[in-house]
Amino acid sequence: MNMIWVLLGFILLVIVLLAVALVHTISIPSRKSTYVAPADDARSAAYAEKLSRMVQYNTVSIPNTDQRETFLGFHRLLETLFPLVHRRLEKTEIDGNLLFYWKGKHHDRPLVLMSHQDVVPAEGEWVHPPFSGDIADGKVWGRGTSDTKCTVMAFFQAVEELLACGYEPEQDVYLSSSCTEEWSGDGCPKLVSELERRGVHPYLVCDEGGGIITEPIGGIHGNFAMIGVYEKGKADILFTARSHGGHASAPGKGTPIARLAGFVNEMETHNPFRKRMSPEVAAMFATLAPYASFPLKYLFTNLWLFRPLLVRVLPAISAQAGAMLKTTIAFTRQSGSDAYNVLPQEATLGANVRFIPHQGMKESLEIIRKHAEKFGLDMQVLHADDYTEAVDIHGDAFRLVERVIAETFPGCAGSPYVMTGATDARHYQRICDHVVRFAPVIYGPEQMHGMHGINETIETNCLPGAVDFYKNLIEAVGAGTNAVV
Repeated sequence: MNMIWVLLGFILLVIVLLAVALVHTISIPSRKSTYVAPADDARSAAYAEKLSRMVQYNTVSIPNTDQRETFLGFHRLLETLFPLVHRRLEKTEIDGNLLFYWKGKHHDRPLVLMSHQDVVPAEGEWVHPPFSGDIADGKVWGRGTSDTKCTVMAFFQAVEELLACGYEPEQDVYLSSSCTEEWSGDGCPKLVSELERRGVHPYLVCDEGGGIITEPIGGIHGNFAMIGVYEKGKADILFTARSHGGHASAPGKGTPIARLAGFVNEMETHNPFRKRMSPEVAAMFATLAPYASFPLKYLFTNLWLFRPLLVRVLPAISAQAGAMLKTTIAFTRQSGSDAYNVLPQEATLGANVRFIPHQGMKESLEIIRKHAEKFGLDMQVLHADDYTEAVDIHGDAFRLVERVIAETFPGCAGSPYVMTGATDARHYQRICDHVVRFAPVIYGPEQMHGMHGINETIETNCLPGAVDFYKNLIEAVGAGTNAVV
């Protein structure tokens, strides 16, 4: 009898909690994201032409290769497109990487606008050739249009226009652009070291990473400014299984490929990494909740009740959302015997790992190593970087970026966002406390699929907004000036 009363009490408690959550959800007004880019006009056409010319110049970067001459040619193109920037700003070139300095009236809140010049290779069959820069169907087509020559064009153009109207910045402004970002090269670190040598400590750095994302989560419609506030760490790992080889007609147990397969199966079916919702991810859900369909709104506005459920089910619903909750490992390369009838003496497996802050590089690698040892695998970490520290989402710098977004893109909500990929911005963490990842262009499904894929595009009507965002950000940082010259 006592058990029945306990059960009834538990059921009553659940009903009460669900009812409280329902009342809370109903009390929060539903909202709609109303921002859409204006129709194409003379500005968007002019910007599209500049971006087209930049895309036509092939800047595919090749790992560990001296491509300085290639990028010097691209710099000459930039000089023709943005002559005032090159005449009025102090230019520093380091092995193809660019740094421009625009001296302000004050120097206590320097701003760095950055994005990379290089692009990934273009393979497959494209509707428009990848380096054509064709302007068609309201888009610029080609490799680098969205990742990320669009933002390089936009902040150069922003400064060009401000110079043309005689604007003098209140604070120092730096334009930073590496040529090795796509292979995690040493270009950006060289630029950061140069700023470090000069004693520059930026107040704010704005790089690519987030963006104005169309429907960031299924069921949440419209355009939303997703502001990257930290990056997960990453590592490339090589696993090797060895044996004496032999003829495939008489295989023994535990052959190299079988051991590698067992390891992969265990890691994917019994994921060893802890799932946890960080404050930044919780803030993202809270921001998006009023824009969601009612079931999602019910969940997102009541994280006090549903957080454990969401942490459990999100990875099964969305790989992107799941990656914000835990360390991930993706198996990407494999090799074995060169013949079908020969057991390999050595087989290898490559993996890419992304570290979450609550289970960082050291702990995650140790977990992986223990599982690899169970299958007799050697593990070699080829490259590893830990996660970056998060921007304070309640701090002045983040709020400033939110205000500029609201001013530039009316009706577009700004939200924190966790970068599951990697950018050059992480190198600035050592000299700047406020490093945000936000490209002020619209990334719809077509743009998301095209990045590092085929048929990469950017819509031309979003380019004026990108230029205006950078102009407004330069002015907003200056408006906070309280130092003496």
